[in-house]
Amino acid sequence: MLETSARLLKLLSLLQVRRDWTGPELAGRLSVDVRTIRRDVDKLRSLGYPVTSLPGATGGYQLGAGAELPPLLLDDDEAVAVAVGLRTAANGTVAGIEETSVRALTKLEQVLPARLRRRVQALQTHTTALTAAGPTVDPETLTVIAAACRDHQQLRFTYASTRGEPAKRLVEPQGLVHTGRRWYLVAWDVSKEDWRTFRVDRVTTEPVPAARFPPREPPAESLGEFVSRQVASSVYTYQAVLTVRAPLRTVAERTSPMSVSLEPVDDHSCLVRTGAEALDRIVFYLLYLDLDFEVHEPPELRTRVATLVDRLRNSIGAQG
Repeated sequence: MLETSARLLKLLSLLQVRRDWTGPELAGRLSVDVRTIRRDVDKLRSLGYPVTSLPGATGGYQLGAGAELPPLLLDDDEAVAVAVGLRTAANGTVAGIEETSVRALTKLEQVLPARLRRRVQALQTHTTALTAAGPTVDPETLTVIAAACRDHQQLRFTYASTRGEPAKRLVEPQGLVHTGRRWYLVAWDVSKEDWRTFRVDRVTTEPVPAARFPPREPPAESLGEFVSRQVASSVYTYQAVLTVRAPLRTVAERTSPMSVSLEPVDDHSCLVRTGAEALDRIVFYLLYLDLDFEVHEPPELRTRVATLVDRLRNSIGAQG
């Protein structure tokens, strides 16, 4: 009986982690046969869990939405992560979610074991949140986008450009990236036939799920790095490429991933891509880094640096 109960709990946990499971996949994870999985699913259904069967030769299962929220199974680290996430959400960039996060956190802390409650309270006591000003997004918009990413469903929405001009978009969503101040959606733009980065706060209508699509190879190994490259330069008049004579880690500590994109060249230098509306802003930014650098692009930046160097040299007169 204990073994069966433990297996049921593990089965429920697996169904909560991923949307779709085939019978053989579940059987392999639980080291039982497919017939046992069918019996265990029937037991979960008798307990009120809405497990639906999927058609097909191999069969499959999906934990659907019921009339009530079923208990969630969390291990120690997951419980702490959820509690910390709820505390962060109370001061976050998702509009209208602060009060809801506090209520959910109160319920969670009531059932946390003492050892986990102490871990969460220690993080709360010794952490100060510095809230950054920035646009907020609707939580419903985020959940619709996240579900479409998971289920490989196209999305239709109206998107405002940097000049505020609205445009209808049809995209194949890949994933969401949160920078701490803004939310970005990485998606394949069907009409542009290319990858695009969308600021979620500029999505002016609720996204509407459309047809399913076959998953594409993502535009980069890390969506965060892809967004960093896009935001760092693509929206600016001047896009600069240069080599900084310092290890990538050193440069990363002095820059923001939303202002520059970094690629290692070797152990002692890295390639930097950045942008600005004026050349002098790039020059002053590079001087602020206080590191040796070599400009590759654009030619206008090389000319501007040379002009400023001559002007500075002339300002101190002949030395001698």
